[in-house]
Amino acid sequence: MATIVAVALTGPALANSCPRHMAAIDQALAANPKLDAAKLAEVKKLRADGEALHKQGKHAESEATLAQAESILGIKK
Repeated sequence: MATIVAVALTGPALANSCPRHMAAIDQALAANPKLDAAKLAEVKKLRADGEALHKQGKHAESEATLAQAESILGIKK
């Protein structure tokens, strides 16, 4: 029973944090980060993939994908 409650509470928590991560990435991208073209393209792809996963309800996967983009951008959590 405890597991069911934990899963039920974790899903909405992750769902709410995905948009915050996307906003942080968008803000960093708007500041024209000093990344080479390949890294910039990777960040943009990770950002788009993270949003798509969020919309599919795959919030844990979205969080992991967005964290990769944040890491490349040097965004501290």
